Amino acid sequence: MVKFLDKNSGFAQWNANKNAASRRSRLGGILWWVIIFMASWWLISIWSGPKNVVSGDVHSAPVTEDLSHVPVTHIGNEVITADVQGLRINHIALRDFKQSGGDEPVTLLNNDRDMAEVGLLATGSTAPTASTVWTTDGNVMKWKNNDGVEYRRVIDVDQYMITTTDIVRNNSRHDIHIAPYVRIVRENADPHTAGVFAGAIARVNDDMMENDWRDLNRRTYAYDTQSGFIGFVDQYWETVVAMDSPDQTMRMKKLNDNPDVTRYQVDSAAAARLVAPSQEIALTTRLYAGPRAQSTLGAASAEIPGLTKTMDYGWFWFLSRPMLWALNALNALVMNYGVAIILLTIGLRLLIWPLTRKSFTSMMAMQKMQPEMARIQKQFANDKARMQMEMMRLYQTHKTSPMSGCLPMLIQIPIFFALYKALLISVQMRSAHFLWISDLAVMDPYFILPILMGATMWWQQHLQTAATSGARSNDVAAQTQKMMRWMPLLFTIMFAWMPAGLVLYWTVSNVFGIVQMYIIKRTSKR
Repeated sequence: MVKFLDKNSGFAQWNANKNAASRRSRLGGILWWVIIFMASWWLISIWSGPKNVVSGDVHSAPVTEDLSHVPVTHIGNEVITADVQGLRINHIALRDFKQSGGDEPVTLLNNDRDMAEVGLLATGSTAPTASTVWTTDGNVMKWKNNDGVEYRRVIDVDQYMITTTDIVRNNSRHDIHIAPYVRIVRENADPHTAGVFAGAIARVNDDMMENDWRDLNRRTYAYDTQSGFIGFVDQYWETVVAMDSPDQTMRMKKLNDNPDVTRYQVDSAAAARLVAPSQEIALTTRLYAGPRAQSTLGAASAEIPGLTKTMDYGWFWFLSRPMLWALNALNALVMNYGVAIILLTIGLRLLIWPLTRKSFTSMMAMQKMQPEMARIQKQFANDKARMQMEMMRLYQTHKTSPMSGCLPMLIQIPIFFALYKALLISVQMRSAHFLWISDLAVMDPYFILPILMGATMWWQQHLQTAATSGARSNDVAAQTQKMMRWMPLLFTIMFAWMPAGLVLYWTVSNVFGIVQMYIIKRTSKR
């Protein structure tokens, strides 16, 4: 009986397997509860979220019209200029931003058929159309129909905001109804923007709707909302419109008017408003056309609430946003984004210095533990539960953990992705020079930085491997080290086409790690 109950007996093994099965059962139950909770949350979000409806057709006047008889007027200020032709606004030039490799300003809605159209629909009378010729008096446009209904349009420009105010006075003897609408039509000039959302956006009440170009190619999207905005966003720029009118239906779709050019439209139409005889109403529409930057969007959000939510900071937004702020602050100090990235990298590495030191100390402790670990593995080869218990006791004795060596790398992963996103969305990084690189937002044209990054990564890895040598050839750590030898080559290939600013960050981080390794080794020897 004693032999039967011995720890190496069949009963003990059966009991250990039973306990392990019980633990697996509990773990499986927890996982099932997590899955059920996530599925329930997803279904509730779909049920309670904004409804994707396809309602009556929003205003769909022809996009291609002969407007040669409609005069063009120019509006603008110190940062933006635009052309106004009747109801349409296009050729919006951003004076502070130059096109890549040239001196011409970046221009939004620059193709011949691209435009933002702010219009009105009338019931019981007529309203101006895209081909209507207005009478211009300064920044005031006037038009009067045959019923005596007067339309006055005032266009004001403040920074990157173009505000259109329509005043409608009913001089007829019967009621009329006026419904405002707005639409933006554009060609997708850059369908392959990687890493940053690009496509159509809409703020439906308090929720953001995003549909990229592939989504728009598949179907039409429509939303009912009381307030919000709709527009297009690219990597660095956005054109967004908002009407001060309730009960709107917003729609995003692909146009099929030209088989040779892929073009898209976003529009919004509001409920009609009653205008009694001798009364007038004012309708306001705001168009933001400018950089996709936190500072400018923050200023514009006073006129279009929620506009800052169009920024794509990614999953690690809580890191990307302060990193982007720190990067811009450092650039304002040193006047060079390359130097700012270097300073930011050093600052981040200094923050995680204690963790890196602890990781290296843990790796050296693991090296000293190798003989004892080999003895435990050999002694308890047939008793896995006892082996794990003795291993845990060994780790506690040496005050280390097998995961402690991976901690700095795990921490750097969200930092890496956050900085990657910050560099991609930074319009200030665009065309930023550093040494031989003319644009830190794109790849290094000579692949110098990726090669330096791979070489420094190999050097750093070599120092770590030398410091933790002594593991058995069949040990998991040794097998992992063999696999890690290929990482510098793989990373060099991966980073060859990434933004040069990101590769600069990783290279400087490797160099800092090498210096840090030498300092820690010298301190440990003392």
